[in-house]
Amino acid sequence: MEPLKQIAALPYVETERSSLVLLITTRGMGRWSIPKGWPKSGLASPELAAREAFEEAGVEGEVSRRSTSSFVYTKRLHLFSWIRCRVEVYLLEVDRQHLSWPEKASRRFMWVEPSRAATLVSEPQLASVLREFDHSTQSTA
Repeated sequence: MEPLKQIAALPYVETERSSLVLLITTRGMGRWSIPKGWPKSGLASPELAAREAFEEAGVEGEVSRRSTSSFVYTKRLHLFSWIRCRVEVYLLEVDRQHLSWPEKASRRFMWVEPSRAATLVSEPQLASVLREFDHSTQSTA
């Protein structure tokens, strides 16, 4: 069966020392991940990625026009129900984080260096995306 498509944002900021990425917890299991959601009719993927980042983490900024990477993971729907998802990842260079946002009460967040983020997420392919982002920002510094 072909994996179902999801869209994600990889929110990041550049500091004097390094890049930081934003991780959020999932609502169901409380695992560290990045903002993501299901495609919506009439909404382009980059705009959906930006919307998910705002709703789940309260961040806004400049979103990439093209997906920069992707990963596959297994999403748990119910106690005995799982599906495979292919997630298209769009970079989001954050310029502000609001004090409140729609899902603030149901999630935690943290800003962390990409190499550290890769050790915190449970999906191996997302960890690879984070390590690759870390490598690409180090090579352009």
